[in-house]
Amino acid sequence: MTESAAHPPGYGFRQPTTYEDWARSDKYFESLLITPDAGLNSGVENSSKNGLPDIAVSATQGKFLHLLAKSIGAKRIVEVGTLGGYSTTWLARALPDDGELVTFELEDKHAKVAEENLANAGLASKVKVVVGPARSSMKELPATPKFDLAFIDADKESNLEYFEEAKRVIRSGGVIVVDNVVRNGKVSDLEYDDPSSEGVRRLVNAIQNDAEVDATVIGTVGDKGYDGFLYAIRK
Repeated sequence: MTESAAHPPGYGFRQPTTYEDWARSDKYFESLLITPDAGLNSGVENSSKNGLPDIAVSATQGKFLHLLAKSIGAKRIVEVGTLGGYSTTWLARALPDDGELVTFELEDKHAKVAEENLANAGLASKVKVVVGPARSSMKELPATPKFDLAFIDADKESNLEYFEEAKRVIRSGGVIVVDNVVRNGKVSDLEYDDPSSEGVRRLVNAIQNDAEVDATVIGTVGDKGYDGFLYAIRK
């Protein structure tokens, strides 16, 4: 029996892969589609120098957020989980001159480093960093004017609370993205009950019957491993 007869069409694309394959693929497309950026690179270096954890989005994921913001004509963006401001920089670069981004960060040290990085990238005038627990500080955001896009990438236990507050301030037709919702496939393994996975399950179970949003989840692989994001549109 020939190989084409032995295996279904596309079989070769379903062979087992490894982290090394995913990382190599990310680096390949990054080298071709992402222009080196001094502001982003210096931010990565400064974050590392100050001991921030290496848990920001990848370059390809950052470019996706940037393109998403541009594609919907975002003028106002809210972010939960600033860290060193890497995703913040990608998002803020998509804003028009009069655009605004409000980002929430729990840790004082992270916020300070992020502000340094954003200033070095020439974005300080567009970005406001709010320090403290976002579960409470997000409640202080006025319901108007509305935001166009929300990006949630903070503690997963509070995903639902962040999502509900984002939904409150996002315009109809606006987008909410929640990162790290696949978690190496562990979220779908209901016997695996760590707090982060449970936080994701809480969120998707609530969204399931939420008439105010329409959502899906996209799995991803790359140099950040096997994960994925939730993509929701506010009705």
